[in-house]
Amino acid sequence: MAVVQGIREKVHLPLYDSLSIEPRKQLVDVERSSTLRFFVNVQNKTKLETNLQSASLLPHYNTFEARAMRVVISDLPPQFPDAETDKVTVKDDGLAITDDEGNSFDDNGNVIAGAGAGITADIEIGLDQAMDLLHDARTSDDKEGVLDLDADGVTVLATNGAELGETQVDTAIDGGAAIRFTAKELEALIEGLEKRAPPRVQLRPHDGAGTVIGKLIYNTVTTFYVGEKVMISMPTWFFPGGAGEYSGTGKFTTNGEPSPLATFRFAEPIYIDRQQNFRVEIEVPEADVLKDLQKLYGPLSIWVVLDGYMTRGVQ
Repeated sequence: MAVVQGIREKVHLPLYDSLSIEPRKQLVDVERSSTLRFFVNVQNKTKLETNLQSASLLPHYNTFEARAMRVVISDLPPQFPDAETDKVTVKDDGLAITDDEGNSFDDNGNVIAGAGAGITADIEIGLDQAMDLLHDARTSDDKEGVLDLDADGVTVLATNGAELGETQVDTAIDGGAAIRFTAKELEALIEGLEKRAPPRVQLRPHDGAGTVIGKLIYNTVTTFYVGEKVMISMPTWFFPGGAGEYSGTGKFTTNGEPSPLATFRFAEPIYIDRQQNFRVEIEVPEADVLKDLQKLYGPLSIWVVLDGYMTRGVQ
């Protein structure tokens, strides 16, 4: 449809762009630099991720009047890679096999009264499975994560180091044999993955290690550019999201009360002229913090929203 000449309309049409981490992926897989850029790379994104059509430019000959800016960070439970598809595994050798009373098992799969030399296990399990065990170790009544002997990635060894036969393993399982971990033991194994280990805020969520949202907003600086001119540059906590879920239970965190008014508004509107480049950057100044943030696992999305009025031609 043709544009009506000489007539323009002003509509409340916020601009938004996002950076998204897929489930089982890390931030480093999406962005390796210390700067997250928004409104720059908008190709191959869905409408959930951006409503911009061209990188750093308004559509056609439109102009934009930015009245507010907000940073919205999703609070979704992370999903971790598995052994089969993602090839991310937690390994350990010579682990004790016991029943729930701490008794060991001999080469025939029979119980040996008391802890002592008995059959052992080598494991190579996915990070997702290790994180599930860690959750069990923290929440179960006995404070243990229990790995069955017939689980994938478990090799049961006799006292001489040879692999134990299937019949003997079944006998041990019938007697209550399993590999038992404390939370500290599992944390040590997972942290041994180094770069593929989740950061502390995901390894120990809501346990004194902070939250993903807190980690991001208190350790980054957000800058809004029009052309190459800095219009505002402040720590990210200055730009509350004013969106998202909210609860008084303390089970999750949001970047500000979920109200459109609970966000930063410019004292004077910032104008983006037709065909004028603009972008927003979120920078991580500290190298150690950057290394930790790059370990974050998805699903995780960070949106930057420029709230204001679009002036465009009438069709």
